[in-house]
Amino acid sequence: MRTSPSTFEDVMDDTKVYTLGDFALQSGVVIRDLTLAYQTYGELRQDKSNVILLNTPFGARHHELEWMLGPDSVFDTDKYFVVIPDMFGNGVSPSPSNCAFRHLGRWPHFTIYDNVVAQQRLLTEELGISEVALACGWSMGGMQAYQWACRYPESVKRLAVICGAARVSPHNYVFLEGVKTALQSVDDREQALRNVGRIYAGWALSQAFYRNEAWRTLGYRSLEDFLVGYWEEGFLKRDPDNLLAHIRTWQSADISANTLYQGNFERALQAIQANTLLLPGDTDLYFPVVDNRLELEHLKHAKLSSIPSIWGHRAGNPVGNAQDMSFLRNALRALLA
Repeated sequence: MRTSPSTFEDVMDDTKVYTLGDFALQSGVVIRDLTLAYQTYGELRQDKSNVILLNTPFGARHHELEWMLGPDSVFDTDKYFVVIPDMFGNGVSPSPSNCAFRHLGRWPHFTIYDNVVAQQRLLTEELGISEVALACGWSMGGMQAYQWACRYPESVKRLAVICGAARVSPHNYVFLEGVKTALQSVDDREQALRNVGRIYAGWALSQAFYRNEAWRTLGYRSLEDFLVGYWEEGFLKRDPDNLLAHIRTWQSADISANTLYQGNFERALQAIQANTLLLPGDTDLYFPVVDNRLELEHLKHAKLSSIPSIWGHRAGNPVGNAQDMSFLRNALRALLA
């Protein structure tokens, strides 16, 4: 597979691209001239001690995480050098949407592990960074951060997993099967994305969120207005093939699924040396608190602090949600302190 920065869709002019060369995936497929898109924010200290690695979640691109940056947000880029790599399949890094054979069913399977190995090469080879002060991410971003701390334990000083997990649970897998079916069951790509939006609306937010009509705080006047304006319109910005690629990555997520740990999940967790903070959402239906509690038993330097929120999975991505934003900001600043 060959990709070129000039073929990426919707890429901002300042997006950075690192060429990895020939890259071997876990599947054994070797991709020629593979590139990885990314962006950096802030200034790198001379001793390179202020690096934060922020991973992108399902379907998202680096610019969609910029709400986390700034003196009044989560990470103050006057203090920290933030690196956001774009996960393969998100439409900025190589993806079905920007490769010539997108409709031929030949898009290779990128695992979480493949993404993290590529990101580690970006940091060490391109940016000259051997250690990060914090690896962090929400949802699939948290899965990547978990893999980072497991695969490169000597390189990650702190780990924050926000509404994420070290591997996909059976229940989470089944949810994704529903999303995948919605994307594949109709020929009309727009309708497929609208269907996915409505499925996500039921899973991403809690029963209490809808009971309290909390969608009104986002400016919507009716439930239907919220379903169309927030969820359907949000997913219409995505590409169905890219989402299918990310679902496959998500469904195979397991920090121990590699030659280093050979499926020994407990040993993979025990290998993590980072000062770890698990931040599940109290009402998250994707990654419930109990999953993180089970992981906590095998982590050496970790604590769990659940987000007391009715916003479900979205508690970890609190755009327009001041209370959860404050909780997240305070928790991550305390971890960094």
